Amino acid sequence: MSVRDRLLALTIILVWGVNFVVIKVGLQGVPPLLLAGLRFLLVAFPAICFFARPKLPLKWMFLYGMTISFGQFALLFWALSAGLSAGLASLLLQVQAFVTILLSALLFKERIRKHNGIAMLVATIGIVLLATAPEVGKTSITWLTLALVLGAACSWALGNINNKVILSNYTVPTMSLIVWSAIFPMMAFFICSYYIEGPDLIVAALQHIQWHNIGALVYLSLMATIVGYGGWSYLLSRYQTSLIAPLSLLVPVFGLLSAWLLLGETLSLQQWIGAVIVAAGLVYNTFGAKTVPSVKAATVES
Repeated sequence: MSVRDRLLALTIILVWGVNFVVIKVGLQGVPPLLLAGLRFLLVAFPAICFFARPKLPLKWMFLYGMTISFGQFALLFWALSAGLSAGLASLLLQVQAFVTILLSALLFKERIRKHNGIAMLVATIGIVLLATAPEVGKTSITWLTLALVLGAACSWALGNINNKVILSNYTVPTMSLIVWSAIFPMMAFFICSYYIEGPDLIVAALQHIQWHNIGALVYLSLMATIVGYGGWSYLLSRYQTSLIAPLSLLVPVFGLLSAWLLLGETLSLQQWIGAVIVAAGLVYNTFGAKTVPSVKAATVES
């Protein structure tokens, strides 16, 4: 990998890690559903003027947008607005990797390998430790916020499944799919915001919107979505997936670090242990195949 592409990869991971802190900042003064709706408004417009509509049935764009965008971020923004710390959110959202494996096994009959099962068990132990740990300072997690962020991870995993079906049957540029599919969650967020958060709160939030809200929206739409996913797609097109995909494991590292530096979030000993165990499960899920001998190899040796 060239030096330029290494810097690009590091920049993307840093942007995605700090993303959770930015959401926390953006939620100060703007309700979560409205903030998410404004985010996808800026993702879709004016970008749809520069990217051709992807050539695939409308239902797949709808399903992709409503899972990986609406479902994931509705639950994530809700969890963060309800008090979940940004650092723990950046870590727990990565559970989507395990859910994707389970869904692939259920829907596509893909085999769950031994190291995947071990990794899931390890991560589950870490999640239980996090859920049962007492609140410390600005770092909190409750059963409600845990359920919300894990629900967000499940929505992300469903989006991965939709994406797999789309790419298996259609030739679709990644950025075209992201930009055009953003129209559906944008409309869903605004409708839900109107009926759940109410028109009075929406008007008040827009009338008193602050520069930190605007900055958060620009960051979430331009940096985290357009630049982040666009750059990630570029890297995947130039290098093997096995080289690029593991880099996403650094997102929680930057997430926890930025939450500590920028928001003053700290973890208790039990939370640190839980976080390390979840991270260990994620790492083992990515690299653990090399530690488990294949059935064929074991048969030959015997």
